[in-house]
Amino acid sequence: MPEGNGMILAKEEENDAEVRREDQDKINEFGRLNARLYEVREEISSLKKLLEKIDDASTELMMGNGDRVMLRLGEAMFEATEDEATEFCEAEVERHQETVDKLSEEESEILERQAELKKILYGRFGKSINLEEK
Repeated sequence: MPEGNGMILAKEEENDAEVRREDQDKINEFGRLNARLYEVREEISSLKKLLEKIDDASTELMMGNGDRVMLRLGEAMFEATEDEATEFCEAEVERHQETVDKLSEEESEILERQAELKKILYGRFGKSINLEEK
């Protein structure tokens, strides 16, 4: 019998516990949390890359010689002084960092709730249920 791949359990590892409605609700909640966790992590990664780009732009502005620069807002370009562009970059960093902080907090809450659900579900079903990532 193949072992370790999670597909076939030994007879003594099998759990014949009936899946109750509340169990199914917890399993569904775990799945929804898992999907949201991936979204949150992807958003955090994307925002961190954006923060790096803004930081690079701020560094370039600091090395400038006081000329006017082109500032991109969405699809439009505006002429601005280096000071205005620097202020804009700082405001953007602050705004995006707040979002990253909120998402990191949400990630922690999700992981905490998933740990609670794992404890409950593994307690009820043992090795008959797999909630781990591969």
